[in-house]
Amino acid sequence: MKLIDFFKQFPDEQSCRDYFREQRLTEGITCRNCKGTSHYWMKTIEQFQCKDCRTRTTLRSGTVMESSNLCFRDWFIAMHLMTSTKKGISAKEMQRQLGFKRYEPVWFMMQKIRIAMGARDERYELTGFTEMDEGYFTTVESATVGEKDKKSKRGRGSEKRTPVLVMAQTEYVKNPKNHQQHSRCKFFKMRVMPDLKSTTINKVVKDSVDPRTKVKTDGLRSFSRLNEVVRKHLPKVIPPDQAGRELPWVHIAISNAKRNLLNNFHHVDDTYLQNYLDEFTYRLNRRYSGDKIFVKLLIACISFCWII
Repeated sequence: MKLIDFFKQFPDEQSCRDYFREQRLTEGITCRNCKGTSHYWMKTIEQFQCKDCRTRTTLRSGTVMESSNLCFRDWFIAMHLMTSTKKGISAKEMQRQLGFKRYEPVWFMMQKIRIAMGARDERYELTGFTEMDEGYFTTVESATVGEKDKKSKRGRGSEKRTPVLVMAQTEYVKNPKNHQQHSRCKFFKMRVMPDLKSTTINKVVKDSVDPRTKVKTDGLRSFSRLNEVVRKHLPKVIPPDQAGRELPWVHIAISNAKRNLLNNFHHVDDTYLQNYLDEFTYRLNRRYSGDKIFVKLLIACISFCWII
């Protein structure tokens, strides 16, 4: 959705509230008291009321906007800018666009939207043929008292480099011009890893990948036990200069994600790296959704209940 079309559809706060209410009714509302799903709208107090036990539910209750004091239009604009811009947007720029004096409410709102994005993608599993590899992202470790001047290690064990497991579902199709097969990417998943032990990797793969999937990796020893959680594991010792050729989509995703973070942020705290990667993969997995990506994000935020 283009910016001019967005403001035509949502010119004021009331239009955002009405559209949000329509989407909530479409998705369905569950009563927190009796778990009933039949509700009607009370226009005078702008709340839903359960037809069975008459428990009332506010418009924000049970969504990512619960307990938020920001208006609906601010949330809508934030969702639009986070999905319509290919490279993403920082909280500081969002603060400037919304005209907020304080940075913290905008940052917190965007983090909640990113968490809702990640929760939505967790519903889906990668299937078919999947490329898998690890990447290392430069982050800033959350410093505790007395550790600010502590020297960091170098290499894989460095506190400034956070390991991320990257998975790309691909398929092979024939080119109609030369009738040769080439790989085409479909969906991605990125998971921040506490370590790269085989047991840790297997646990993440079990939650993210269908057990009938074929997985292709390099010769890293941490991938040696993937046969326990997937149907077939295809390991191959790959020289560093040929990694981009053997596992193309994984390395394209890693390089694009790093460039995306570098363009938008001065630094990324390792505590919130997963949220930023969730935002990146959410847009990447819906790159062909066009104007529907905003509505899809709104539905994801409606379906996700934020609990402080």
